[in-house]
Amino acid sequence: YLLCFLSFFLDGQAQVLLEQREVSITRGHKTSASMDCIAEGIPGFQYAAIHWYRHIPTKAPERILYIGAGAASYDDSSYSNKYSSSKKGTNVCTLTINDINSSDGGTYYCAYWHF
Repeated sequence: YLLCFLSFFLDGQAQVLLEQREVSITRGHKTSASMDCIAEGIPGFQYAAIHWYRHIPTKAPERILYIGAGAASYDDSSYSNKYSSSKKGTNVCTLTINDINSSDGGTYYCAYWHF
């Protein structure tokens, strides 16, 4: 997994920084992995839409889901068994990949933009 650091400007003024930290892997009956996206500079973070993407080499990045103030919304309903997301505090969004297998390889990253 590649850790991404994204920084860009909204409306030419406010700087937003999204930082992804180490991946946490839990081994048990089924193995899962969680990764945090730490956001700085997003007002009303709990209501902001944070998007999670997966990129496989030679393919275009694919959005998995986005999460706003409530439950995650999935781009493909079959993803709801594989992926979940939640927000913690005022600036952390977590993506969890459940029941990891070899087909889950790729680069996962978070994104945000103002509508």
